[in-house]
This record gives sequence, structure tokens and C-alpha cells, in this order.
Amino acid sequence: MTALVVIPARWGSTRLPGKPLMMIGGRTLLSRVVDVGRAAIAGDDTELLVATDDERVLKHARDLGCTAVMTDETLATGSARTLVAALDRPAPPTIVCCLQGDTPFIPPDAIQLVLQRLARGDCDCATPVVRLGWEALDALRAHKCSSPTSGTTCVRADDGRALWFSKAMLPQIRGEELLRREAATSPVYQHLGLYAYTLDALITIEAVPPSTNEVLEGLEQLRILELGLTIQTVELQSGPFTMSGIDTPADILRAERLIAGGADTLSG
Repeated sequence: MTALVVIPARWGSTRLPGKPLMMIGGRTLLSRVVDVGRAAIAGDDTELLVATDDERVLKHARDLGCTAVMTDETLATGSARTLVAALDRPAPPTIVCCLQGDTPFIPPDAIQLVLQRLARGDCDCATPVVRLGWEALDALRAHKCSSPTSGTTCVRADDGRALWFSKAMLPQIRGEELLRREAATSPVYQHLGLYAYTLDALITIEAVPPSTNEVLEGLEQLRILELGLTIQTVELQSGPFTMSGIDTPADILRAERLIAGGADTLSG
């Protein structure tokens, strides 16, 4: 199987216009994500490219030495931008990884793991999750008080199949006080904004309009589940920090605090 990692980097974010070029800890957001992608594919023949709708982002990506392509500004989602970029390659890949351009804390090995999981051929999509420790769960709950749409949780079956995703804290925990005494980690999984798809599955997904629940939650992956396609989750080991995308000004401040504290997937 051939694989392609696409970083969709749209200029016109509603809450953070120009987000790809925003500075976080002395570097642009896009440069951090490009370096994550490079670290993940080092030593293999997987291609990495940035797909954007803005000449400023295109130039910056190329200045970073990364392949970059222009895509239509009317494309509404990162997965749509990823599909267009994939189909435009001289030899379209069989597996496509969408590394969102606002996820600088994705561990490089997460990209390798979702590509490997999808290559087994028994699912349509693969995505990483982290099981939150109690301290991390408390931190996410506190963060949601000021940024309720930041951070996505995943409900998964025992075999790792994703059952649902939400911006709410799922599952609701009954008897939490007792469970905290008995278990080292919480039953809550946080989703990280990374997807690997078979090209055929991505074509199917993008051929239909957003589903009702997708629109309500603002989560593209709900369309996949509602189509009856399978999403297999890959559990990552929880590190000293957990953060998904950069969606709000509060997220930038939180990211800079994490970086200042040494929480950088590419530190050193």
C-alpha cells in the first residue's frame, strides 16, 4: 500500500483567522505540525504535503521545504481538502492520513501507528486516543469551563472500535469517587485530531453531505460512523501532557504554557 500524509491548513478559521501562521512558543503553528509529520515518515517512502487555500500559507510551507498545493477555499473541512490533494497526486495513494494543521502535540509515532493499523485491512479509518489519568481528566474539565468546544472524547468498544465522539465529557461516570480509589486511570478517552483513511472510504465519506450530529457537534468523524463505516482507535500511552487542536485564543495560551513546561513532542 502507498501512503500520503496531508496537512490541511486553512487560513479562514472562524475563531482564529490566519491560524497556520500564528506564533506559538516562538514558531509558527504550521512549522510545528510540519516537523511532526516529517519525524513520523522519516526513513520510509510516505509523502508529506500541505494543502491550503491561501498563498501566504503556501509560501510559508514551501519556505519550510515542504511540498504544498493550493486547494479551493470553498472546501469546508480538512478531510475534503485532504481528498482533493490526494486525488491530484500523479499516483493517488491507497491510504491517506489527515494530519490537521492545528495539532502540534500529535506524537510522531501516532501517525506511524494509525497507518500501520489501517494497513491491516479490517477497518475504514484509524485514529488515536489517550486514556486520561485522573489529573488529566480534571485538567480537561477545568479547561472546558472557558473553552467548552476544545477537547473531544471518544467512547469505544472493548475491541477498540469507536462508538461515538463528543465535545461533551463522555462517558458520564457513576460512582466516580469510588472508582478514583480503585483505578489508576479514568474511563475517559480523549481523541487526538489525526485520521488515516483508505482512499475508497474517504471518497465515500466526502460524497455525502454532513450528517445532523456532525453539524451539531462540529465533528467530521460522526459522519463516518453514521455511514456505517468502521473507525478503529489506536490507544497511545498518556504522556505528561494531553492537548488536541488549537481552536481558540485560550488554546494558544495553554499550548504556550505546555511548551514552556517542556511538553513538546519534538523537544531537543
